[in-house]
Amino acid sequence: MAAPLVVIPARLAATRLPDKPLADIAGKPMIVHVLERARKADIGPVIVATDSAAIADAVAAAGGKAVMTRADHPSGSDRIAEAVSRFDPAGRHDIIVNVQGDLPTIDPAIIAESLLPLSDGDVDIATLAAVITREEEKSASQVVKVVGTPVAPRRLRALYFTRATAPWGEGALFHHIGLYAYRRAALERFVTLKPSPLEQREKLEQLRALETGMRIDVMVVDTVPLGVDTREDLERARALLGTTG
Repeated sequence: MAAPLVVIPARLAATRLPDKPLADIAGKPMIVHVLERARKADIGPVIVATDSAAIADAVAAAGGKAVMTRADHPSGSDRIAEAVSRFDPAGRHDIIVNVQGDLPTIDPAIIAESLLPLSDGDVDIATLAAVITREEEKSASQVVKVVGTPVAPRRLRALYFTRATAPWGEGALFHHIGLYAYRRAALERFVTLKPSPLEQREKLEQLRALETGMRIDVMVVDTVPLGVDTREDLERARALLGTTG
């Protein structure tokens, strides 16, 4: 297996928090915090996939590498696929790790852990989850749950992803963390597929992979990184990382 390539998709056109990749947190743009944490995972080169010159400039100022992509991609997966093809046309990297650009508190260790299921040749895509500990999150539609069957210690084979409270009955519920490690061939196949019925119903892109028969395995980790989607999330990130300004 070649060295993985970490790709961070970032765009300015967020509806709830415009320009959020450039939001200042502890004196640095949010995208730079994510870049630095991805580098600390130490699993391979890190690039930022963006359609914004301002984001590319911020990444370059931090010593990082940005790859410019088209502005009209329907999803982050499509943006990543274009960036990978531009950065690595020779196919040196056969594992692509997608780290979302709005996770400034992500633990580098869990980025590295996402690779573990890909040691199994039957797994197409790997991702992460954590046990839900807050009661209100069990029924919150914004908290995506993964339903899976155990295949190894701290590892599940994903059967379904949902915004509903599932599965029913006694036992743990798992909060899906939207970080993915793809086999490159799986990513290239995924972006050629049309949106699937359950994907459109649940508004969850990963269901497209399951509906077409791709296998997704899940590592269960201890912490859920803070995703910054709102002004309140941004203030939480600033408090956690050292400033409220």
